[in-house]
Amino acid sequence: MHVKLSREVVRRRTIADCSPLMRKRQAGFSLIELLIVVAIILVIAAIAIPSFLSSRMAANESSAVASVRSVSTAETAYAASYAAIGYSVALTDLGDGGSSNCIASTTQACLIDSLLASGIKSGYSITYANDGNTPSIGYTIHADPLARGQSGRRSFFSNQPGEIRYNVTAVASVTDPVI
Repeated sequence: MHVKLSREVVRRRTIADCSPLMRKRQAGFSLIELLIVVAIILVIAAIAIPSFLSSRMAANESSAVASVRSVSTAETAYAASYAAIGYSVALTDLGDGGSSNCIASTTQACLIDSLLASGIKSGYSITYANDGNTPSIGYTIHADPLARGQSGRRSFFSNQPGEIRYNVTAVASVTDPVI
């Protein structure tokens, strides 16, 4: 049985078969859809990144305050252990020298870790100075951001009474407010 198709049906079928929409359904996303997704991601990133940076600076500042407090406590312990010297000559004298089997001495007191004794921690530079006397009866500790506004906003200061002071615009000193 052979059925003859009218010319109209044949013509419609030929046009439908050649139509790009009917020929093959494409898988994937269109360019507009991808651009919209990228734009949404950029907006979310623009909102999130400043908050992340602010949180990171706050964490660095907290670490700097804890570091100043640790050095101050270590200095008190050092001065009690080595009364003839008083406070340590250098920040590295409080450290463990990078050794896991630390034996305490005047130049390696084993009171703070080697990272803190190196003077750089969590985006802050920690500097220490004693008064230069023997025995030393005073010291100063400064913790300043390596890049103000990026690794931290405030500078910190402490001396032998152990009060930690801060300054937002410059290096902190004994005249700045206490935390």
